[in-house]
Amino acid sequence: MIPTKRNFVFDFDSTLTRVEALDVLAEITLVNNPQKAEIIQEIVDITNLGIDGEISFTESLDRRIKLLNAKKSDLSLLIDELRKKVSTSIERNKEFFENYSEDIYVISCGFKEFIDDIVKDYNIPSERVYANTFEFDEDDRIIGFDADNVLSTHNGKIKCLKDLNLEGEVQVIGDGYSDYVTKEAGVADRFFAYTENVVRDRTIENADHIAPNFDEFLYVNKLPRNISYPKNRIKMLLLENVHPDAFAKLSKDGFTVETVSTSLSEDELIEKLKGVHVLGIRSKTQVTRKVIGSAKKLMAVGAFCIGTKQIDLDAAKENGVIVFNAPYSNTRSVVELAIGEIIMLMRSVFQRSTELHNGLWNKTAQGAKEVRGKKLGIVGYGNIGKQLSVLAEALGMKVYYYDVEDKLALGNAVRVEKLSELLSMADVITLHIDDNQANENFIGDDEFALMKEGAYLINLSRGFVVDMKALKKALEVGRLAGAAVDVYPKEPKANGDYYTELRGLPNVILTPHVGGSTEEAQKDIADFVPGKIMAYINSGNTVDAVNFPNIRLPRQVNAHRFLHIHKNVPGIMASINKVLAEFELNITGQYLSTDAKVGYVITDIDKEYNKKVIKALKKIEGTIKFRVLY
Repeated sequence: MIPTKRNFVFDFDSTLTRVEALDVLAEITLVNNPQKAEIIQEIVDITNLGIDGEISFTESLDRRIKLLNAKKSDLSLLIDELRKKVSTSIERNKEFFENYSEDIYVISCGFKEFIDDIVKDYNIPSERVYANTFEFDEDDRIIGFDADNVLSTHNGKIKCLKDLNLEGEVQVIGDGYSDYVTKEAGVADRFFAYTENVVRDRTIENADHIAPNFDEFLYVNKLPRNISYPKNRIKMLLLENVHPDAFAKLSKDGFTVETVSTSLSEDELIEKLKGVHVLGIRSKTQVTRKVIGSAKKLMAVGAFCIGTKQIDLDAAKENGVIVFNAPYSNTRSVVELAIGEIIMLMRSVFQRSTELHNGLWNKTAQGAKEVRGKKLGIVGYGNIGKQLSVLAEALGMKVYYYDVEDKLALGNAVRVEKLSELLSMADVITLHIDDNQANENFIGDDEFALMKEGAYLINLSRGFVVDMKALKKALEVGRLAGAAVDVYPKEPKANGDYYTELRGLPNVILTPHVGGSTEEAQKDIADFVPGKIMAYINSGNTVDAVNFPNIRLPRQVNAHRFLHIHKNVPGIMASINKVLAEFELNITGQYLSTDAKVGYVITDIDKEYNKKVIKALKKIEGTIKFRVLY
């Protein structure tokens, strides 16, 4: 049962702010000191010793002040800096401090000379700030602190809280030793270890609750907050060695992220997704209808690659699961590999290299050709095909392309109306076809028979678009002079042995599906996909979703946002607005987008709402998923 009266006691350094104020003051006062780095590190070390209780706080304070060499005028610069360094989630929930001001206290081993100016912006008056005070000499230099102040002594916060004798429950939120001992001493009822800025093992061990952000503190206390569900409670699972930048970006935004280096089987994935809200995969993990149906909390899937064939998009849509991919992030990487393979095939680089590895020197021009002046046939003139067109033309190649859609040519590229015409004229054919299952065996015996004798084939698209047995035959009989293959009809789930019919053919370049696998591409993907996921989780935006209507709305201030995903049937919007009207909610912004199967509506309202409205909206017939964003 929640008590009628609660008192919220905040630490200042590394809790209300992201930093230790005296460390920042050191940066200001030592700016021209040649030993600045060494002195600042010494101050940081002393700070941590005091916070962890390794030395008395009195000793920690005295030693740091002597190293600072600060004066009163430096404090105004410090205050300016601290205003920029208020903790992110504290700043996000500024309204809480304004509304609950009478229940909030700041008890800090820092100094009132700078704390007062920062917290007054959050409606906390000086009389509810308990902190140390500086002592100055006649030249306004900081020479010490008021030794009679209880907060300058070891365990001073315990004595301070005892003297306050607050009525009701006392909750302390802080990051260090001096905060958690208040609970041990019996002067605080609950201690929250605040870990948004710094994580201290001893503090966590002694906490009643760990608060990775202030949203979590408010959530546990059932208090009004800027976002409805703390980000740390939103769990994300990244599989298949997704680039570590994705983990870093999502974690930094406050989400709880787990990584697994491999793909998972269907049963393993079903088990692993219990309680998971966002799944990140590459190309091997199969997200089937059964997986999606079992993942009751799943809100989004991020494909850290171009293709989404491994995801049942219809099942995802029907269950209100948004899917994002990275359609452009590895384009350049694929194109560069295609260019490299064109040159290596036409110069017989791999044959000459293999001969040398086997001790044979075979200096010959036979079978080695320049790419300049040769005809390149591009099958599929999408993002990759177009960029390849530009680079190949820069090498002096004559570029022709075929696409089922009417695509505008770049540079001097020439569109060819029929595939058969392209195959019969090109010296090199490169495939950049999408993963539509209708493209299975798109290139087979009949197509190889049409190709120019001595031509080359490059497949960096999908393994199933080429009949591998037909390709092997065309190579063995000399119909083709060579091939480069990066994708295969069946690929293993993990690194290890693999068989293909093309093994051992000297004029074939084989690569293990690495067309987009460059450090730059993976880094770009690790930036793009998390960005889309965060835009959806944080704001409800679905721009660039693969399987969902696209909506983008700006974040609202002093408003609440409802996200409603539903079957695209008549009357849903009328039902939603009827419910909102019954609960007398004023709509400040609303946007609906639909496709053939689902509708997605974002509604912003401008006042506090009765929680019963949520149940009413969820009960609307046809509702797939409903979420209060903030």
